[in-house]
Amino acid sequence: MSEALPTVVCSSVIRSVHQGESHGGVYLVDLQRRATEQVLDWTDADIDWEGRGGDRGLRGIAFHDGLIYLAASDEVFVYDRSFRPQGSFRNPYLHLCHEIHVDGDRLYLTSTGFDSVLEFDLRSHRFVRGLTLRFSRAWKFRRTLNLRPRPSLRSFDPNRPGGPAPGDTSHVNSVTVRDGDLFVCGTKLGALWRIEGGEHLSRYARVPYGTHNTRPHREGVLFNHTRSDRIAFASRSGQIMASLPHPSFPTDALEHGKMPSDLARPYFGRGLAVTGNGLVIGGCSPATISAYSLEPPVTVASVNITMDVRNAVHGLEIWPFS
Repeated sequence: MSEALPTVVCSSVIRSVHQGESHGGVYLVDLQRRATEQVLDWTDADIDWEGRGGDRGLRGIAFHDGLIYLAASDEVFVYDRSFRPQGSFRNPYLHLCHEIHVDGDRLYLTSTGFDSVLEFDLRSHRFVRGLTLRFSRAWKFRRTLNLRPRPSLRSFDPNRPGGPAPGDTSHVNSVTVRDGDLFVCGTKLGALWRIEGGEHLSRYARVPYGTHNTRPHREGVLFNHTRSDRIAFASRSGQIMASLPHPSFPTDALEHGKMPSDLARPYFGRGLAVTGNGLVIGGCSPATISAYSLEPPVTVASVNITMDVRNAVHGLEIWPFS
């Protein structure tokens, strides 16, 4: 590589841990020096302990005006660049938040528990809009036929009653803004959807079910195909142009490697970022950060944080502070 590899910041969720144990953290990973530093250890006595991941751990990461925004399930925490807490905020329609994204002075947050994306004004410090992408009850039947049904799009005021009821029909987990348009995807959507002007919904690209971190990239779409343990770049019609497997490890080197796969499994892929020189940075479990080239498809570097398969990378961004 002619250019130095970046430092990235990533969040992790530790699945199937016991109360009182750490259930995630935030790490700085220097891919050039192959060095890691844990900057936050996430513990909270009020965690909901039902389900696989639930409320545990931190997920999406974003930056604005020198501050770091870290998404937990129902709350966004704000830190300075030294990870000193600066505050937090909530919303009744924010539940099981996954990825977040900053565009200008707006923060966009996925609310998987409400099939929604929320928009937060970083200047006025208030939620200004909500958008729901939801399927009808007939969605499961259509999915078995390998169709890509169109979700309904509804806008709502996140500051008032009357918004969407709790529900997870689309599993909205990624949001990106490009050229003023909002791009939204989730494991149950089967497509990357574009929202223009907050009103017009159109299918931007066909993607497999089971993706995370899906976004427009060049003339196609880039995503973490969690179901196949790979990062993929595809055309808008769904043709795979490049496919890169997450790094593998000897089975006997894994910690907690025999856990049921619905609780925790190795090579569970989450977290995606793109460098200025076109490298793709991806995360997986056991918590590992890797840099990939798409042309040719090859793994450039990989840094393992822990061999505990319960510890899965979730949020991932290029570290902007020198």
